[in-house]
Amino acid sequence: MRTVVLDAGALIALERRDTRMLALAADLVAMKVAAHLPTGVLAQVWRGSPRQHAVMKLVRTGALRVEPLSEEIAVRIGLLLAASGTSDVVDAHVALLGRKLHATVVTSDPHDLHTLDPALDLAVI
Repeated sequence: MRTVVLDAGALIALERRDTRMLALAADLVAMKVAAHLPTGVLAQVWRGSPRQHAVMKLVRTGALRVEPLSEEIAVRIGLLLAASGTSDVVDAHVALLGRKLHATVVTSDPHDLHTLDPALDLAVI
């Protein structure tokens, strides 16, 4: 399985029991592979709702690796935002992480991510 980074849309699709996201989650758990999740994405979507059971399952099984927002990353995000003329810190963190890991980014927002990095490999859900 290729390395993947999830954005907020991917987690929302999982909450809504989207069959593609359920299949990806099952593959991650079965293969003992972790998807990468910027800290800000988790903050954007987490509400502690019972609907988020599938998200919590991934966190508890280790199938989601929550990536911190360090000072170094914050500076790189700021530079990316300046270069792209955009302002969404979380999307920029997703884009940077996707680029760094040469990962497929699972997203519902391809336009904004391609504005940040046209070379990103996106899987649209």
